[in-house]
Amino acid sequence: MRRYSFFTIVLLCLVLLLVDTLSYFWLQKITTLHLSPGIKKTIDILFWFFSIGLISAILTLKIRLDSISALRRQRIVSSLYGLTVASFVPKLIFVLTISLLTLLHVVFSETVSKILVPVIGLLSGFIPFFVILYAIFVSLYRFRVHHVNLLFKNLPEEFDGLRIVQISDIHLGSFNRKYQILERAFEKINALKPDYIFFTGDLVNNYAWELEGWERLFLNLKARRGKFAILGNHDYGDYSDWPSEEKKEENLKLIKEFYTATNFTLLLNESRVDRIGDDQIAIIGVENWGKPPFRQYGDLTQAMQLAIHSPFKILLSHDPTHWAEEVAAKTKIDLTLSGHTHGMQAGIQLKSKQWSPAKLKYKHWAGLYRDGEQYLYVNRGMGWIGFPGRIGMRPEITLLKLKTVLTTKDRLPVLDGNPLIKQAPGIA
Repeated sequence: MRRYSFFTIVLLCLVLLLVDTLSYFWLQKITTLHLSPGIKKTIDILFWFFSIGLISAILTLKIRLDSISALRRQRIVSSLYGLTVASFVPKLIFVLTISLLTLLHVVFSETVSKILVPVIGLLSGFIPFFVILYAIFVSLYRFRVHHVNLLFKNLPEEFDGLRIVQISDIHLGSFNRKYQILERAFEKINALKPDYIFFTGDLVNNYAWELEGWERLFLNLKARRGKFAILGNHDYGDYSDWPSEEKKEENLKLIKEFYTATNFTLLLNESRVDRIGDDQIAIIGVENWGKPPFRQYGDLTQAMQLAIHSPFKILLSHDPTHWAEEVAAKTKIDLTLSGHTHGMQAGIQLKSKQWSPAKLKYKHWAGLYRDGEQYLYVNRGMGWIGFPGRIGMRPEITLLKLKTVLTTKDRLPVLDGNPLIKQAPGIA
């Protein structure tokens, strides 16, 4: 969790207060017209009690941050983040909507305006509020399995039908030791009977203490041919203040040891070759590689040293920007698996079309992408960071089936609104 300066926190509180004041101004006009004085007074008291209480809680937390235990601090920050978003976003939409309607009221008669403006204005605030509540209390842990069938003409015959489960961005600290939630997700994973389980980074938010109690669950994950993992940007502890570089290194060491203890092979700019008979594939893992401000620990050249002669290569790289910069059209890596973006934990998906604010920052932000004969899949993540909710972007478990021949029973992946099999002559 990033630390923000006191000035930044005060500025945030002033913005919250400004939006609350404007929201109250318009709410007062509506309640004066349509409610009795007693009910109006009750609404006014509740409105400012919540508003002042939230701002006071944010400032108090900032002042007392260092005196609160790390686990309790994580829980309080998560709760305040959720309350702030649930309060600020609906009010902002309400203020903007009702201000616009008021400016346009000249189009309507006086009678229509008195009914239309309050109704639409209130709906513009209440609907986002309930959407956010749903995102926090329902969809946050509604794990969805995405099935992706991919065809590769150079996939070795012995590996035809390979079943890969990809998971990413668990951020264990955000679960606040609610082990039963992730246990349900892991049961889904084991039911998929994977050959490999690939974890593509961000095991924790920042600290190794977040791993306490999770070892048993990760040990229960079963994969016939092995479990592999890489580090994500949050695993290095770069977003925390450390008393010394040695403490930071010790934190990272404990995270690495967790993988060993749970039978995961952690790939640190290195490869593993898996053989069945005379056939083989390479699994390559790089440390985090992203554009600034994200640090670049990854070394693809070093990671590929043992994989050069393998006819089929799978790369685990946390940040999908790495694919466009160093992988696609520059290597002979067939499939890259990434995470990192979370799909911004918010988006809209209608059939094969999807959109998210993540698209404004990342060219490749969720789902399947293709460049020639090479593919990238970006997992939407299982956990969360910051806002404790997911709007239209449910936590994801990905099952990828790699085949040399697709049958009519196989669900075809879709790119740009079209089935991939129609877009890939020479592969399909």
